[in-house]
Amino acid sequence: MLELFDDDFDAMDLVEGALVLNKAIDQETQIEWAEKELLRMLHEAESYLDGAEDHKERFAAFIHLFYQEWGFCGDHETYFDAANGFIDKVLRTRKGIPVSLGALLLFWGQRLGFPLSPVMFPTQFLLQLQWDNEAPLYLNPFSGEFVSKHTLQAWLIGHQGPLARLNSEHLEVSDNPTIIGRWLALLKNALMREEDYTLALKCTDLALTFVPDDPYEIRDRGFIYQQLDCHQVALSDYQYFIEHCPDDPAADLFKNQVSILQNTPITIH
Repeated sequence: MLELFDDDFDAMDLVEGALVLNKAIDQETQIEWAEKELLRMLHEAESYLDGAEDHKERFAAFIHLFYQEWGFCGDHETYFDAANGFIDKVLRTRKGIPVSLGALLLFWGQRLGFPLSPVMFPTQFLLQLQWDNEAPLYLNPFSGEFVSKHTLQAWLIGHQGPLARLNSEHLEVSDNPTIIGRWLALLKNALMREEDYTLALKCTDLALTFVPDDPYEIRDRGFIYQQLDCHQVALSDYQYFIEHCPDDPAADLFKNQVSILQNTPITIH
């Protein structure tokens, strides 16, 4: 298993870190092709923006290029498809989720001189656009539209409940390890939903290199092992979760699973 550390991701562009993550999960990820495609499209963008002098005009042209000319868009029909979290696949299909589309916008946008920064908002990934001496703007990569703080407040209430209040901490610029951690969780959940438990297991193993004793990650690993008929390992992981999170509402459910697994014949792999 490839070991990845926070410092590794801090030293990379977000999209480059995502490609490393993708490759660690699925060896069929086409990193070399994706890197060449990123540079090819950067040169195309430079030519497209040539002649536009006003910085806001250039940015508007860049957004038009990304969503209209290149055809990138949020995947409304199969949002939770794991392919939407793999950069090489997003480059081919031109469909993605906020974090994958946002990482691409960030990669090209920063190289084109636009003051873009990543924000891991509680509901989804955003891009902050901060012109000199102006209030920051927030771009939704899924739609290519700017969102108001009123809309962000509504999203937050939908996510956290009616008492939630938008504050400056929600809009702080995020570091790459934080974003990659959320990205990894999204991929794991998507792969589990698709019942691709072999790749989902790689996600949990990677996550546990960052947080080795996280009982919730160990619980998820137990579920994956159970689906792979590795019942003894699943049993051990469930017991770890119950021991460390006895008051969690799910603890009783996993106690039942432990009872079932203790009475299940051992499968030899």
